[in-house]
Amino acid sequence: MSEISDRYRVRAAEFTRRVEAVPEDGWDAPSPCDGWTARDVLDHMLDNHRNMPGYAGVGLDLPRTAADDPGKAWAEAVAAMQDLLDDPERAGREYDGYFGRTSIERTVDEFLGADLLVHAWDIARATGQDEALPADDVHRLWTASHEWGDAIRMEGVCGPAVPVPDDASEQDRLLAFFGRRP
Repeated sequence: MSEISDRYRVRAAEFTRRVEAVPEDGWDAPSPCDGWTARDVLDHMLDNHRNMPGYAGVGLDLPRTAADDPGKAWAEAVAAMQDLLDDPERAGREYDGYFGRTSIERTVDEFLGADLLVHAWDIARATGQDEALPADDVHRLWTASHEWGDAIRMEGVCGPAVPVPDDASEQDRLLAFFGRRP
């Protein structure tokens, strides 16, 4: 197992904690993502798990959606991605991405890792859960996301940053950078 595989395991567990705590009737609650419900956020994450490995020609068979069984669909996605990341040959497959030559595992670490963190907060906010995120991941993403330049504002990625007070926590500054209102 690699450091990236281990980091995914921890981040996925944090996201899973939120998924497992959504009440049965909570999946249709509006999320901080404009026009999306908590279920839509989860479907987006399931799509990311399906699609990211495909950039390098690796497929993950994940037929369930959040409409079928949110918890089971998520558990299957996490297990499939963890299996992929634990296989150095598949995880290391390279492709040409938005930021140049990269690998599946680097994409999962940098971009899916960002989504796991921010969308965990989205689901928590939508369903009235604890919104605290792991401080080390918040700091890592705060630093990395500022290196992405204007790409973070591409259609379908993030909306414009929102203002926060100068004394806002690093988590609140990060969420505001990603277009959330903490």
